[in-house]
Amino acid sequence: MSVKNEFTKHAKDYNNNNIIQQIIAKALVREIKNNPETILELGCGSGQVYKNINWNIKEYDAIDFSSSMCQLHPRANNIKINCFDFDSKDFFDFLKDKHFDIVLSSSAMQWSKDLTKLVSKLKECTDNINAVLFTSNTFKTIQEITNSKSPILSSIEIKKAFEHSFNCEFEIYNYNLEFDDKKLMFDYIKNSGVSGGSSLSFKDAKKLYKEYTLNYLEFEVIFVKTISKS
Repeated sequence: MSVKNEFTKHAKDYNNNNIIQQIIAKALVREIKNNPETILELGCGSGQVYKNINWNIKEYDAIDFSSSMCQLHPRANNIKINCFDFDSKDFFDFLKDKHFDIVLSSSAMQWSKDLTKLVSKLKECTDNINAVLFTSNTFKTIQEITNSKSPILSSIEIKKAFEHSFNCEFEIYNYNLEFDDKKLMFDYIKNSGVSGGSSLSFKDAKKLYKEYTLNYLEFEVIFVKTISKS
């Protein structure tokens, strides 16, 4: 994978709050082989994954729990958009009797409340999952300074959840996104969507602003490609 090259190329575009997610989405699609015709995407957002697909698709089912995101996703006759929480019974009911050539997910599945269960449900409708998830090593130094636990799953937990249902290939990438200005950096943390909506107390925020001496933010992502168990 040439994910690192993509990261490097776009490193200066840090004012765009989801630049990391955009780069990941592009790299994820580049790894897809055989031009699958029926696709399910979890956490479709405003269509970052779909916009990178350049082959003909029969049906694209796009899922996101945010109705505002669903409204932003591209529309077409072959696109079906559903506003589901992918941990919900409604979503699991939606999956029944369906089959997809591939399931895609870019920077979303790390928020699952029960990733093992989610992956096992997906196995019933596909043999192929290509996903990328942020891991708990994202913003690692921030967690150390504030003595806080990441709201995101660790790479070990993610691997275990997928390996419960599939044989898998995993690749982990670490990336530092540089900033010239500390205020811009902290604005990015708030607006990037990687912190899971968790906010620091005023005391911790003040401590962090004083003690965080790095000029970059740390990200860790894990790419998952499933191989169906026989």
